[in-house]
Amino acid sequence: MMARLLAPVTVGLVLAAANADAACPIELAVYGDAQSGSEIDFTPTGTSATVTNTFRLILDNNVVLNGIVMWTADVARPNGALMYKCPEGDVTGAELAACTLWNGVIYTSDDKGAVGLLPAEGVAAPQTLILPDLGPVLRQSKVYGGSGFSKVPSDVFAMKGCQE
Repeated sequence: MMARLLAPVTVGLVLAAANADAACPIELAVYGDAQSGSEIDFTPTGTSATVTNTFRLILDNNVVLNGIVMWTADVARPNGALMYKCPEGDVTGAELAACTLWNGVIYTSDDKGAVGLLPAEGVAAPQTLILPDLGPVLRQSKVYGGSGFSKVPSDVFAMKGCQE
């Protein structure tokens, strides 16, 4: 009798867990690149008036690039930027340009191959991220080789999971 009563509860919990994973908000999503093992971890942005998404690109050799997304005003696009060791506080445009390794529009795709744009926080995370020319641009960066990273990621990252 008790087993029959618990079975629907167990099924409900399993379905709720599956639905929670399927509805992971973008600000908690984790993506991986099969080619290099690199990972993109999104984090909540907070109260920024211009930044719509915040993330990190974790490369090999403990190299971490900090990323932000700001939607452009003229033609609405999620313009992402990946930076390495930028100065803190008030920075000049030249200082920001010197520490920015990649910038571009971030695209997404679903499991059917439909391409879209990276959503702002509070929306379900897409299955795939596409950061055009990320690999080639990072290979040309000052952080590649030597004591920097040695494995260049592709431009495509698949969703791995959801942070709690």
